Amino acid sequence: MDTPAIRSALPGDEAAWRQLWRGYCDFYNVTLPPHVTDRTWKRILDPDSQIMCVVAEVDGQVYGFANCVVHENTFETQAICYLEDLFVLPSARGHGLGKALIEWLRNAMRAEGWARLYWMTREDNADARKLYDQFAEADGFVRYVLKPR
Repeated sequence: MDTPAIRSALPGDEAAWRQLWRGYCDFYNVTLPPHVTDRTWKRILDPDSQIMCVVAEVDGQVYGFANCVVHENTFETQAICYLEDLFVLPSARGHGLGKALIEWLRNAMRAEGWARLYWMTREDNADARKLYDQFAEADGFVRYVLKPR
């Protein structure tokens, strides 16, 4: 597989993004209502939204994405970037696309002046952790999720 081009998602990427998004949600056993997916895509394309998406493209085909949220925080004066979702088609894994997406974000962090880039994954996601460990060590935090009843 050739070296991927990493770029911002464009309106014409919708079908590919939705295919990848389904794969991502399936991996995490999550079923989202269609209106949530529709809203996420609209926010990705909205230049005023804090949500952004970059895609990994090879020979005109999108094989992976990184959905991110750039936001303010209380520990630094600069914004930070949360890499919320990273996914590469199973058939394209092992060719450096995930690494290229993170490298692109690391370069964006430097260029945009973000204080940090961070992400999380399941503890048992060994394949993803093998990639992530190339960039940083896990910080030992435990996540808690509170939902309305």
